Amino acid sequence: MAKWTPQHEAPAPLEGPVVGTITGGTIIWFVLFLVQLPFYGWFADRDLTSWVWTCLAGGGLGLLGIWYVRKRDAAIKRHEAARLADEA
Repeated sequence: MAKWTPQHEAPAPLEGPVVGTITGGTIIWFVLFLVQLPFYGWFADRDLTSWVWTCLAGGGLGLLGIWYVRKRDAAIKRHEAARLADEA
């Protein structure tokens, strides 16, 4: 097991525009669903309808992701404001 012991500390997680990233990804999933929808018959003929429904599921899960990251972002801001208030 010593072979797999890390030799250095893990880097701090990157913070960025998480809400915008998740929102953009969700929009892309829904656009892909809408683009594929007129070709549903083509997908059905080739037994590939899972592609269409995967895009819809990605959009639906993206909506949950947007809700989650907005709540997370608000909680991080509340925590930071409380920490600054305690220091003052």
